[in-house]
Amino acid sequence: MIPMNSPLTVNGREYSWPQQPLVAVCIDGSQPEYIEEAIAGGHMPFTQKMLESGTDLRGQSVVPSFTNPNNLSIVTGVPPRVHGISGNFFLDPESGQEVMMNDPKFLRTGTLFQAFHEAGAKIAIVTAKDKLRRLLGHGLDYTSGRAICFSSEKANETTLAENGIENAQSMVGRPIPSVYSAELSEFIFDAGVKLMHSFRPDLMYLSTTDYIQHKHAPGTPVANQFYAMMDRYWEELHAQGAALALTADHGMNAKFNQAGEPDVLYLQSLFDEWLGAEQARVILPITDPYVVHHGALGSFATVYLSDVAKAEELAGRLAEVEGIEAAYTNTEGCMAFDLPNDRLGDLIVVSTTNKVLGTTPERHDLSQLKEPLRSHGGVCDRQVPLVFSQQVEATGALLHNYDLFDLALNHAS
Repeated sequence: MIPMNSPLTVNGREYSWPQQPLVAVCIDGSQPEYIEEAIAGGHMPFTQKMLESGTDLRGQSVVPSFTNPNNLSIVTGVPPRVHGISGNFFLDPESGQEVMMNDPKFLRTGTLFQAFHEAGAKIAIVTAKDKLRRLLGHGLDYTSGRAICFSSEKANETTLAENGIENAQSMVGRPIPSVYSAELSEFIFDAGVKLMHSFRPDLMYLSTTDYIQHKHAPGTPVANQFYAMMDRYWEELHAQGAALALTADHGMNAKFNQAGEPDVLYLQSLFDEWLGAEQARVILPITDPYVVHHGALGSFATVYLSDVAKAEELAGRLAEVEGIEAAYTNTEGCMAFDLPNDRLGDLIVVSTTNKVLGTTPERHDLSQLKEPLRSHGGVCDRQVPLVFSQQVEATGALLHNYDLFDLALNHAS
């Protein structure tokens, strides 16, 4: 076991040992304007005060700006090209099946949590949805008494062997919330405060859901109420002696037309028209089981072609289509966004700010979208906050959300 005061090297980056408990928060779907507007409206008094002595930076998420690739980038300290998680969903080249990327077998690196845990640290991870839980907690030994990892969604099903805690719901003392609610995220923070008191981890990671951001823009009453809730829990965690490091997995933008309807470019329909049926296969990496708030519509797609030789020609043709910001061949796109070549298709497609990409109209159930669509996935949705309760010295280099732990552990005063 490495001594606790010795720096650890994780995926080629060196990290100092935390001098006090560090709580890292990934606010799903939170571009900086959410915090800025809530502070301006007087809804986040603790955060406003914290930033007077702390640090308020801006960075970029990885593209595709979706949940899984960004959370795993944050907790590994490296982009998807290294850790391998390229979306929420992908076409597995080994099986030929379209599957969720929530199985640890798809991870190609360890996490900071695994490395610090193996060196003797206590780790606590609480996430909103169970789809992330196994990836974030991969490599932790739950029989050690030094690791806890569970989701709000399945907190009533936790066991010592699988999660490091028996029935986490009883510890939190709240009903299990709907996955389509702000309460799913509040459950996380309530759990974090209680774990800080009873378990006192060295590293804690809290990852929310973007249900509110999909429905409510920065500065709106519901958004401000949500950020006020987080502000109260952050104050409690800070009062217990924890340092705070806050970022997001991606931002969010309006994706609807003047009629308030989703502004969708259906790529599968387009390729069927161009090439004929079954000559192209469009994959939408935003896809997950929780589609009520986004209808599986985002601003990033990848396309597999029956004739790969046509990729460059089709990328050029796509670039001329209204609503397409950029289209790349596999090599170009993976180089531009630091993605693993073998987990993306022959084309990589990114839409403009207010446009989303779909397959065909009949494959998307939009009946449950009750508000005009807000979604993410593209370059336009990648600006994120990097907020710290301590003074942090940042270099002049472009920052990413996966620099969070480096900044908090190595560059904080």
